[in-house]
Amino acid sequence: MAKEPSTVRRTLQFKFTLPTTDATHLLSLLKAARPFHEAFGAKRFRLLQNVDDPARFVHEIEYETHEAIEFNRQRFASDPRVQATLQSWRAMLGGSVEIDVYREIE
Repeated sequence: MAKEPSTVRRTLQFKFTLPTTDATHLLSLLKAARPFHEAFGAKRFRLLQNVDDPARFVHEIEYETHEAIEFNRQRFASDPRVQATLQSWRAMLGGSVEIDVYREIE
């Protein structure tokens, strides 16, 4: 019997500052990108606004992916679809996007 592929859970955070505190346009873009993220295993999405600095945001994506993809994250990050998404983020935000990947400690 073949072994089931293992999955890992991760939280991806995009941290950035917008030129305005109005996130209406951004929220529309994030909703439109939802199917793309779900195709890569995303399960939960949140857009957080800093209450002390309202132009500062965190877009958080929780996802599950095969362990092999996580192991080869650098190769995965070079995927043209991923690069196109990151380019659109950088263009929209002026290139100032901080990206962190976290794992939950159980």
